[in-house]
Amino acid sequence: MRHRAALLVAAGFGLLMAVLPLMAHHSFAAEYDSKKPVTLKGTVTKVDWTNPHVYFYLDVTDDSGAITNWALEMGPPNGLQRSGWTRNTMHVGDVVIVAGTMAKDGAKQANARSVTLASTGKKLGAASSESQPPAGNEP
Repeated sequence: MRHRAALLVAAGFGLLMAVLPLMAHHSFAAEYDSKKPVTLKGTVTKVDWTNPHVYFYLDVTDDSGAITNWALEMGPPNGLQRSGWTRNTMHVGDVVIVAGTMAKDGAKQANARSVTLASTGKKLGAASSESQPPAGNEP
């Protein structure tokens, strides 16, 4: 009886571990509105170089002088590396310009399409789900 219970627990744990990566991944269309392009310029406050998506955070100052922190999602680390990124391409304190797509729910979050480093002018793709801008909306 104990052996059977242990087997059921192990099987349940294995099934849970198999499903978690699927739950963590999401489609672009589920979270972002391709009809809402956004261009942001700000200072990097944090970079999370992790799977399944790299996130970085940006302090953006609006016209009134208020600072808002935005979360920007990019593709996976291996996709970014193929696009020319390294873990050390972007640092806290760097000023960047991001072209992307806003979140559907109005949160200060966007899916980055490209990132331009203000100090060098180097523009890199973000290896995101939507790597091409909607027609006529390229910054």
